[in-house]
Amino acid sequence: MPMELSIMIEGQAGLTWPRWQRLARAAEDLGFYGLFRSDHFSPPEGPFEDALETWVSFAWLASNTQRIAFGPLVSPVSFRNPSILAWQASAVDALACGRLRLGLGAGWQEREHNAFGFDLGDLDTRFARLEDAINVIRLLTRSPEPSTYAGKHFAIRDAYLQPRSPRSDGPQIVIGGNGPRRTLPLAAKYADEWNAVFLPVDDVRDRMSRLDRLLADVGREPASVKRTLMTRGLTGRNEAELAAKDTAERIANHRSRGGVIGTPNEIVDQLGRYAEAGIEGVQLQWLDLDDLSGLELIASEVIPQLR
Repeated sequence: MPMELSIMIEGQAGLTWPRWQRLARAAEDLGFYGLFRSDHFSPPEGPFEDALETWVSFAWLASNTQRIAFGPLVSPVSFRNPSILAWQASAVDALACGRLRLGLGAGWQEREHNAFGFDLGDLDTRFARLEDAINVIRLLTRSPEPSTYAGKHFAIRDAYLQPRSPRSDGPQIVIGGNGPRRTLPLAAKYADEWNAVFLPVDDVRDRMSRLDRLLADVGREPASVKRTLMTRGLTGRNEAELAAKDTAERIANHRSRGGVIGTPNEIVDQLGRYAEAGIEGVQLQWLDLDDLSGLELIASEVIPQLR
């Protein structure tokens, strides 16, 4: 099976409607599997920038593309009420004919929570809240009849939502993160897709084995959970082009964390190693929202080799 290669952008880092529309058309026309984005109010530090609201952007995307998958990596339930999020996801997935992949997270960025009036909480609180939210969202998007759930952080009573996703099992739930103690057990229990984040190949293999054991513990088959990776992406025809796009220090740092960086042939080799480790799809974190020539280079010289 060919690897699915997607774009992932940071929506809080200068994303405007014209940029989003250009990126969506590029992803659709150039043959990428999907276009994914973060869900944040602001960067963790530095000046506030344009930050196009995530679910509004997805409504536009669902209406103006025909092929690409898309979704948040990830929507934090610390400021996204799960009943509202399930409602949004069901409607957007219906509009997109089932192309949404619903990434859910516990929340982590202190700045945006403090600035906009949301309680982040400690790690125990965040992950308990996330598990409650996942249960609410699964019931509201998948149950064929009104549902009730009573959690510590979220509850519903005889609740039912329409319109529904065209998928009988609702929008596919993606749980992202590398933590073996909290994140992987949640992925094993609930996820349709586990999304690793900035993880070198050897660490991917370790987490794959852990996830397989956790899946066996809850009675699920390894193939029931798709395995993907979000990591830094950067390309140029040679080292000089790469050096013009980022500093040597940052490039070295991204590479040490599993970044897919280099000439097209080098990127093909790196993706091949991830595929051998069991990764089925990679979302390239594309920090320069205006670097369409880099996307065109990947489309012309990398994607054909992945097929």
